[in-house]
Amino acid sequence: MDLSEPNARLRPMTDLPCDLARDIAACTLCHARFTATATAHAPRPVVWFRPGARLLIAGQAPGMRVHLSGRPFDDPSGDRLRDWLGLSRDEFYDRDRVAIVPMAFCFPGYDAKGADLPPPPVCARTWHGQVMDRLGRIGLRILVGGHAHRWHLGSRAPVTQTVADWRARAPGVFPLPHPSWRNTAWLRKNPWFAAEVLPALRAAVRRVMDDRPDPA
Repeated sequence: MDLSEPNARLRPMTDLPCDLARDIAACTLCHARFTATATAHAPRPVVWFRPGARLLIAGQAPGMRVHLSGRPFDDPSGDRLRDWLGLSRDEFYDRDRVAIVPMAFCFPGYDAKGADLPPPPVCARTWHGQVMDRLGRIGLRILVGGHAHRWHLGSRAPVTQTVADWRARAPGVFPLPHPSWRNTAWLRKNPWFAAEVLPALRAAVRRVMDDRPDPA
């Protein structure tokens, strides 16, 4: 597929719930930036939130597969994240309960070595605060990766340090590493994540999804 083709020739975004979501879906702020990457692709914002959601997943940016499908975390990273959260695909994609708001709504492209480029800061500056205001009260914020940690927590600490300090922010906020399969070595090196963080995370997710109060 020619990634420079117009958005209309990709699978269309449907069921956009509000004017803000439609404005984001039509955004072309990064057109020149994306056409200058190794992928030379057109902007294709992936918008997946609805006011009133209980759980926020703040990620990094869509990858190539998500750019093509128009569905966030529609890739192996998403499979791992759903396992971490203890959510089925139907629950994960239920926009009445789950808002998925990355730090950049578009696939940033690849660099010359084939690695994902970082999310362009202009996207978060333009849209992220507006989305958070529109979402209103969120019962649980799940912050995936360093870019989300920095925006939501104001933290410039290394990802491992921020995740290791999870108890200071639970049960309302859980900072996580990125679920990319490139981080498999990190998970082996830090077994406390699976042993300590994931059980608490899954319990918090289930309480919010089932609309139950936090334990006293």
